[in-house]
Amino acid sequence: MTIDQLDVRLISMLAAEPRIGVLECSRRLNVARGTVQARLDRMVARGVITGYGPDIDPTALGYGVMAFVTLQIRQVSGHSPVADRLALVPEVLEVHTITGGGDMLCRVVARSNADLQRVIDLIVDVDGVVRTSSVIALDTPVPYRVLPLVAAANRGENRN
Repeated sequence: MTIDQLDVRLISMLAAEPRIGVLECSRRLNVARGTVQARLDRMVARGVITGYGPDIDPTALGYGVMAFVTLQIRQVSGHSPVADRLALVPEVLEVHTITGGGDMLCRVVARSNADLQRVIDLIVDVDGVVRTSSVIALDTPVPYRVLPLVAAANRGENRN
């Protein structure tokens, strides 16, 4: 899907102020309310916008340790059964299938380093997990972001 400058401005506004209403967006963008709603509906339908929920900081909830855990799994039944079981562990925030030395990469949080051991033990206990390797994140100098990507997509950068 291609996006134009109005889409970029709309997405940027919603990223900065997630609770802003459609009417206020239209006022600030100087376009009709129906235009804003139609663009939002189109971007949702095409999967560009995937949610409007609040961003939660695990640290504020007491989970001050973040780690990335690489899993090697038995290939007998594939990734899905392992991913389904990992989804039952609340501290597992994301799971990706990967290339390279491992099969899956998990982003996990814990309350402390000792609690991280408990989380890793839960992961190791998942049927199909053969081995894990973990690294603890010390800092996040570039947090998850998509606005630069949205702007680049509008400019047509990185297209083959």
